Amino acid sequence: MSRVAKMPVKLPAGVQVSTTDGQLTVKSAKTSLTINVPKKVQIDVNGDVVTVAAASVAADNMQAGTFRALLNNAVVGVSKGYEKKLQLVGVGYRAATAGKKLNLSLGFSHPIEYPIPEGITVETPSQTEIIVKGADKKMVGQVASDIRSFRPPEPYKGKGVRYSTEKVELKEAKKK
Repeated sequence: MSRVAKMPVKLPAGVQVSTTDGQLTVKSAKTSLTINVPKKVQIDVNGDVVTVAAASVAADNMQAGTFRALLNNAVVGVSKGYEKKLQLVGVGYRAATAGKKLNLSLGFSHPIEYPIPEGITVETPSQTEIIVKGADKKMVGQVASDIRSFRPPEPYKGKGVRYSTEKVELKEAKKK
């Protein structure tokens, strides 16, 4: 059996798990997430512990391990939430939120308006910082990646949108 699937998922206080028609719903006071359950995976909910097992022993271990990881991400997401921090590096690079849109000025001839998806909140504590928050780990990462893709950091001056933990190695300029 998969080593990941063997580990039970412990539910924090205030988090509830329910299964109906091939879907697993993880709820808290703030949010809820729904995950599709593969047919090759069995789920047992005992109080505040959820265990995941493969339906047959041989071939379904990979799906059980993957589903256990997705379940754990959902439990952490509805209880604590996820966040990614981005930094804008460059002269005149700015970000501001206006309703459900993120306005970016990244040195192009036009400003970029990025529509913020449902379930995600974007904060701009300063003009050069962006914080993406949400309960769905995949969605938070995707939104942060979409924002970064408008102007990824370039290797000569380091200008662009980067993750706060990202290290950009600068190349040496061309010598005469």
